[in-house]
Amino acid sequence: MNAQKRFEIFSRLKKNNPSPTTELNYSSPFELLIAVILSAQATDKGVNKATNKLYPVANTPEAIYALGEKGLKEYIRTIGLFNTKGANIIKTCKILMDEYDSEVPQEQEQLEALPGVGRKTANVVRNTAFGHPTIAVDTHIFRVSNRTKIAPGKNVLEVEKKLMKFVPKEFMQDAHHWLILLGRYTCIARKPRCGSCVIENLCEYKDKTE
Repeated sequence: MNAQKRFEIFSRLKKNNPSPTTELNYSSPFELLIAVILSAQATDKGVNKATNKLYPVANTPEAIYALGEKGLKEYIRTIGLFNTKGANIIKTCKILMDEYDSEVPQEQEQLEALPGVGRKTANVVRNTAFGHPTIAVDTHIFRVSNRTKIAPGKNVLEVEKKLMKFVPKEFMQDAHHWLILLGRYTCIARKPRCGSCVIENLCEYKDKTE
């Protein structure tokens, strides 16, 4: 895929949705961090259902840490892997309190050092909470990048590096939101909805559907 076609793809995605954002509910970098930790192998809708009950009660490192693992798990038990996630969140809250004055750090390495935070989670937080031009490659973005040929790669890191290289700079800030939404609602896994896709005639997927 050439640069001109990529530019047109992102131009259309922007025109179709000028201000994309995450579908996770949050009102602070800390709330976003916890929501993204919870969202691994879970739906945003399911996470929002849990955090809508949790955050009015506890939405700071101190407040969640005070709940303890047992108390926290009462709010998140509807989410997959809640035992592991709960333990990680309590540990992360302690680190934030002890090392960062209860603030969420912005640096990639600092974020990835927090329990339950991997590269993808760190990229989401850096992009959405702090405005860094990062791209978090999840299953949707991996599929869309390969299927459309925007940035094909054998693994998520390869796709991330190609997207960082190939996405035009003026679209970098919002690129991962556009690609996630495209993968979640249009370029879906089993049978993509090509007929209703705004980039259908630019996409290089060979087996297009009606």
